[in-house]
Amino acid sequence: MKAKRYHFYLVIFELWKLLRNSFFIGFYLYVIKYGEESLLLKYGRIAFVALMFFVVIYILLKWMTHKYELDDQSFHIYKGVFVKSKQTVPFSKIHNITKHTSLFHKIFNMTSIRFETSSTDEDADIVFNVITKDEATRLEEYVTNQSSEEAIHDEIEEQGQLKSERKIHFSSTRNELIRASFTSLSFLLFIPIVASFYSKLDDIFHIEKEAEGIFSSIINSWWIVTILLVLFILCSVIFGMIRTFLKYGKYEISSDDNRIYIHKGVLEETAFSIAKDKVQAIEIEQSLMKKILGLAEVKLTSVGSMKIGDESLDVNTLYPFLPVKQAYKIISALLPSYKVEEEMVSLPKKSFWVRLLKPSWIWIIATAILFFVKPRFFQLEESWWICSILLLAIIMIVRVLNYLNSGYLLNEQFIQIKYGGLSTTLFVSKRDKIIEVVVTRTLLQKLFGLSSIATTNRANPVEQNKLDDVPIEIGRDFYLWYMARRNEIHTE
Repeated sequence: MKAKRYHFYLVIFELWKLLRNSFFIGFYLYVIKYGEESLLLKYGRIAFVALMFFVVIYILLKWMTHKYELDDQSFHIYKGVFVKSKQTVPFSKIHNITKHTSLFHKIFNMTSIRFETSSTDEDADIVFNVITKDEATRLEEYVTNQSSEEAIHDEIEEQGQLKSERKIHFSSTRNELIRASFTSLSFLLFIPIVASFYSKLDDIFHIEKEAEGIFSSIINSWWIVTILLVLFILCSVIFGMIRTFLKYGKYEISSDDNRIYIHKGVLEETAFSIAKDKVQAIEIEQSLMKKILGLAEVKLTSVGSMKIGDESLDVNTLYPFLPVKQAYKIISALLPSYKVEEEMVSLPKKSFWVRLLKPSWIWIIATAILFFVKPRFFQLEESWWICSILLLAIIMIVRVLNYLNSGYLLNEQFIQIKYGGLSTTLFVSKRDKIIEVVVTRTLLQKLFGLSSIATTNRANPVEQNKLDDVPIEIGRDFYLWYMARRNEIHTE
């Protein structure tokens, strides 16, 4: 493939970003300060126009000079307007592929795509901020096939083969989206949005002063308050459902022999794919609400930054509201090489006493502040010590829950760690995907024959998981288990 320029709509995209980022400065100089002719404003306007002119020229020169090409093994990116440079990224180093179609892209029937490497340096990734959908699909298929050492024959035939090999494991339904809208509590976001909108209107039109009499009459009428409250709740629920539908509508999880694919979004679409052998770990998270409803969120840990441009994309999550049993089935189907065991080894009883005896710096500092300030609550003279006791009780309850929820399991090449109080996290990883382990002991742990174990996986930022107060024998076994990876590790 010969070196070619990026699509011309990239210029429009860059100009849109420039307009968006400089709008408020221009609005201040030419609208808010209109008619003022101070020296600072006069030269500020000249500088603003000059800067905009040079940035527009730079955007055009950048589009004319930046190019890309592909061969059988690598991307080749040519950069630089005044100083030329060439970047080469082998397909074998690409871990994740993320496509994002924003409202801007939909207007022009375009999309964006990012090929993420194992490097933590964002400049090592290959990013197409604006590209046609056909070209994005062609690049994705070419890279995935070449990186798995599969020859490409006929493009049409290959597309048909790709579709036939993919198996859909989950697609969101209407009932699931309704359940997700309540589980995510997205309807509560309606409150700060309305409050912010009202505050801005009040700043401009002074609504509160003008309608003071109307507000007092409404408050004194219980049936008007009831109607308004019902309408507000109804609007909140509708807002939550619409937001959930736009974010999680068309959610689909699929896979073929080599890769996992996640697609979501209605107004703005995001598609994520990762090679199965590039998955560093699995995390199964449950908030308090999800634990009550028997739901879980499964995350695939990878080395990518999960973003395109300035937008951070939460795309490595399997549907965040999966029933626990269904989540385990999907994990087994997507990653047959991973083993997630429901039965784990609990912490010994002495770990319970260690956690209760461990000093809480949050409680100590808060109690010291309360002692010196001595605030009065509910007109009680010595209410500060009641607050201190309540805080200590909450901390102890969380520690008890953390003890009950904690567990571990070393299973051949796998490790499972579970921890958390009100919310829990189950971490599962292969031995050859862990880049560092640490075994530590505090003075209190030494007295009880305990230790803490921690793992580090490659991610952006790095993924760290820790389990406190396991028996010292487990700490030794954990270290020896990790050392056995020498026979498994291979250089990518």
